[in-house]
Amino acid sequence: MRIAEVMTRDVKVIGPERSVREAARLMDNLNVGSLPVCDGERLVGMITDRDITVRATAVGEDPDQTQVKEIMTDDVRWCFEDDEVNDVVRTMGDVQIRRVPVVDRAKRLVGIVALGDLATDRAEGTEEALRNISEPSEPDRPRNASKQRSGKAGREQGG
Repeated sequence: MRIAEVMTRDVKVIGPERSVREAARLMDNLNVGSLPVCDGERLVGMITDRDITVRATAVGEDPDQTQVKEIMTDDVRWCFEDDEVNDVVRTMGDVQIRRVPVVDRAKRLVGIVALGDLATDRAEGTEEALRNISEPSEPDRPRNASKQRSGKAGREQGG
């Protein structure tokens, strides 16, 4: 089975220059926990509700003045729409992510696939991926980051 068969199409995105408050409002309106960040049609990152909480709110950033690009994850794992579901599931488990943007061969965003999409379709390996994703991982920032803003080095896309 190919990812195109299970992914969600017509994904809403946000631009990197938009404010964190706008991203939070869009997530609230759409009832989602993450948004692809696109510069035109090009995927440049992902922002999650956790990014907003940990990388902006917890360190005192002003949500109206802080741009999405300042707190988004820019090292995004993505897949092609014609990739095999099993391969994507394995990657999700290995790197502990719940959502993967889907791009076409020109690397334009065409959808997103979530662990829930795969579980609904009973994709092989989904249970193992969920176990791997649910295992505690190393913190993506120093413990004292609430006192000082942490850098982007070493961040991985969270779920």
